[in-house]
Amino acid sequence: MIRFEYFGKEDFNQLIEWSGDEAFLLQWAGPQFNYPLTALQLEAYMEGANDPEQSGRLIYKVIDSETDLPVGHISIGNIDRYNRSARIGKVLVGHTARRGRGTGQAMIREALRIGFEELRLHKMTLGVFDFNEAAIRCYEKEGFVREGFIRDARRMGDTYWNLIEMGILENEWQGRGR
Repeated sequence: MIRFEYFGKEDFNQLIEWSGDEAFLLQWAGPQFNYPLTALQLEAYMEGANDPEQSGRLIYKVIDSETDLPVGHISIGNIDRYNRSARIGKVLVGHTARRGRGTGQAMIREALRIGFEELRLHKMTLGVFDFNEAAIRCYEKEGFVREGFIRDARRMGDTYWNLIEMGILENEWQGRGR
């Protein structure tokens, strides 16, 4: 269905096109990027990334295996090799026709496989805004559990968004029959 390939400069325009308005950018990317998303921001995001042996961040474009076209974006960041932990972020099903069709869940499943099998992690975490019910269901289907709730974590205009922190341990992932 999908495969991950490392994200590179040749992918900047596609991600910028998918990035959406200010609220959508904050929703999928968190506070790392400012609206509008630019190549300069993406260059900074890429610095030191994508060396699976040493980098603190692995950044992927998500490719539809049948069409070879990009359909999304995801990262595994905050890689802590001593504590064997990392954080999934920048989860975006960019190709709108693929939303609601299991692509996001397949992306999370592959990120977990990389984290637990290739990076030999013990724990993976992520954050999701409490109003993003489809994403929360997706993460829970893959075994994530709610670990915390941060009230008014991010400001968007005149409102604040609450953040749910979620995590999964390697034994929980393994116990799912992987």
